[in-house]
Amino acid sequence: MSPPPRHVVLALVQMRCEAARQPNLEKARARIAEAAAAGAHVVVLPELFAMHYPCQDEDHARFAEAEPIPGPTTDMLQQTARDHGVVVLGSVFERRAAGVYHNTAVVYDADGRLAGLYRKMHIPDDPRYYEKFYFAPGDLGFISVPTRFAHLGPCVCWDQWYPEAARLTALAGAEILCYPTAIGWHPHEKAEFGTTQHAAWETIMRSHAIANGLFVAAVNRVGHEGELEFWGASFAADPNGNVLARASHTEEETLLVECHLEQIEAVRTHWPFLRDRRIDAYGDLTRRWRD
Repeated sequence: MSPPPRHVVLALVQMRCEAARQPNLEKARARIAEAAAAGAHVVVLPELFAMHYPCQDEDHARFAEAEPIPGPTTDMLQQTARDHGVVVLGSVFERRAAGVYHNTAVVYDADGRLAGLYRKMHIPDDPRYYEKFYFAPGDLGFISVPTRFAHLGPCVCWDQWYPEAARLTALAGAEILCYPTAIGWHPHEKAEFGTTQHAAWETIMRSHAIANGLFVAAVNRVGHEGELEFWGASFAADPNGNVLARASHTEEETLLVECHLEQIEAVRTHWPFLRDRRIDAYGDLTRRWRD
């Protein structure tokens, strides 16, 4: 028997971020309310949306911008989810303890309950992305978060590039793989490499949708911050890897995307990649390299 239809409207909030926290919280609150009024069930915000991206330099003063959970940012997300009856997924600079900080995604259910918490597992160290200076790697593993409307698989930005992360999140039961993101171009690279960099970013996540037979949503910021130009282009893909909606490279937008979750069952039975995996032969994936 086929699963009953399950229709979820997903809102991807692509936004510019200010240096001060409060204007970002007010903007996010308003955008969530607008999305809910337009029929959204699940709203996803960009990575670290409450501030300018903090990792372009190694600056000890920026640790003062971190906050506990619960804290001002998560309090806003919780209250807004409750007020509008929507699921909200956002990313915060978490102060877990003295000297212990994470890049953390939180999921609040439509009643305001904290439904799940995910700490970014893959931490980059690239020019203007000096995250290893700030964040400890996550220690909660890859998770699926049951909510009123769907099982969400939160990962964060750099996690996007890892098939293992997408697979383990899918195997935990995720129906929509959600990537809050802050990715952009270095000005001196954009002309030569910009098109290829963006295409690779979208392609790898569309491949996660195909390989795992689920929906994928990547939600980026836009605008210039320091030396980075965030490239926007937030998008959602279905379990066949088709792009359902894509935002521009430059403008603030809210994409409303209809996800028919019964498509997951249909795709996985017609393209049974999950079924045909040789899990008995993959032990070497736990090794750094096969010498």
